[in-house]
Amino acid sequence: MKTDIEISQSVQLSPIIKIGEKIDLKEDDLELYGQHKAKINFSAIQHLSKKPDGKLILVTSINPTPAGEGKSTVTIGLGDALNKIGKKTVIALREPSLGPVMGIKGGAAGGGFAQVLPMEDINLHFTGDMHAITTANNALSALLDNHIHQGNGLSIDARRVIWKRVVDLNDRELRQVMVGLGGPIQGVPREDGFDITVASEIMAVLCLASDLEDLKSRLGNIVIAYTFDLEPVTVSDLGVQGALTLLLKDALKPNLVQTIYGTAALVHGGPFANIAHGCNSILATKTALKLGDFTVTEAGFGADLGAEKFLDIKVPNLKKAPDAVVIVATIRALKMHGGVSKTELTKENIAALVKGFANLQKHIENMRSYGLPVVVAVNEFSGDTKKELSTLKELCGTQNVPVELTSVWANGPEGGIALAKRVVELIEEEQGEFRTIYQKGMDLEEKIQAIVTKIYGGSGVLFSKKAQKQLAVFEKYGWDRLPVCMAKTQYSLSDDAEALGRPEDFTVTVRELVPKIGAGFIVVLTGDVMTMPGLPKKPAALNMDVDQDGQAIGLF
Repeated sequence: MKTDIEISQSVQLSPIIKIGEKIDLKEDDLELYGQHKAKINFSAIQHLSKKPDGKLILVTSINPTPAGEGKSTVTIGLGDALNKIGKKTVIALREPSLGPVMGIKGGAAGGGFAQVLPMEDINLHFTGDMHAITTANNALSALLDNHIHQGNGLSIDARRVIWKRVVDLNDRELRQVMVGLGGPIQGVPREDGFDITVASEIMAVLCLASDLEDLKSRLGNIVIAYTFDLEPVTVSDLGVQGALTLLLKDALKPNLVQTIYGTAALVHGGPFANIAHGCNSILATKTALKLGDFTVTEAGFGADLGAEKFLDIKVPNLKKAPDAVVIVATIRALKMHGGVSKTELTKENIAALVKGFANLQKHIENMRSYGLPVVVAVNEFSGDTKKELSTLKELCGTQNVPVELTSVWANGPEGGIALAKRVVELIEEEQGEFRTIYQKGMDLEEKIQAIVTKIYGGSGVLFSKKAQKQLAVFEKYGWDRLPVCMAKTQYSLSDDAEALGRPEDFTVTVRELVPKIGAGFIVVLTGDVMTMPGLPKKPAALNMDVDQDGQAIGLF
């Protein structure tokens, strides 16, 4: 069997102008980045705003395991399959971060015969969006430190600077650093640290902005530090929101690429779902909704993280709820949730499957609690037995949820036709009545409690002394009415990565709150989740190379 990169390199790509024509985009609507990548310009987006929205399909999954779930692969394959059955469909995905690409998780371009292309470009530097966000973030750090050095007219307490520098790599050595060392001319010494670029508030701001003016306004609202009098200092106080917007003006435009089978895909924005809000940009999703009768999009990690944030944070900004939710699961992953080790997954184990199904069951309940129609997509693996597949179908039947097998990794759109038809039927037959998990008027503590008890299934929340103090401070500034963005392990419904399946009677510990006022939410740090990941013992980078013709080698 060919590797993902070997499959992608064997495909004859269509000129991106031709892909644009399929979805009624003219050449003047595109800004080309070579023959196979383009950005959609603002004038085209403005023109499209007058068109009605198509149907929106959100793809999510169970809690991820080392066995793999294939959420991006199913998203891409479903988009291809919908086009195959005559439904004009556009895909909307997040951009990969170089951190997981060079580390352990892998890319975000799908796999097998369900990929967005050019895969190498998308997984590496693409159109430079990640670098623009990194540059804007670090320009703000430089301007902030320069202000303090040059007289500190805003009376910023250097001990209370909360804005961090970023780099789009996994580099644990940079989590905590000292800056400004070396004497008076080098700046004012203080503690600092680095986050990964996808955890930057600028990434969230870019993904939630509706246009350039909204981007500038949100950037201006970012809180970067506190004064000696404990008053918040914003980017607009520093007066640099215009400069940051200038650095990001091209990065705000959605990127157009294609799948192996020529389906148009908008790949734009890439916040992680375990430490950020985990959704591609508002502009990309909104544009896709105008260009197709159906839009297939995904949210990062499991439904407890990405889908919850999509529904509670993104939907109010997008002003469009999903018409259906697809939950991706695999036999292998469910057996791991049932207690089977990765080395034993090839053996049939009905008991473990039944036990692990509790994880999928919880996610089904959660998505239905938002008033949305749900379908389960079983991503097939060659080692799945007939008895295991029939058992999973029966288990889904006990929940009265439709279920379809998919094999898009191996068979492309042909492997997703049954799922595509079922999703279309579901949308036509069942009109959801969308509702968020928490309501306006709730304070931060009530919202966190609602997510922990209703979505995670926990019994309650414990707040550290620091978090308790922050709740009081945030109420003073009026931030307690903002949505919450939970930073939590992706591997479990709880804040304990080892608690697989459907844990019960657990509490979630909130150690710290981080205001993201430009993005319009409060990040809630739980457990030991980190905003700067580290590399594994054997990073994926060890397998990567390039040949004499510039072709990538070993990139998945």
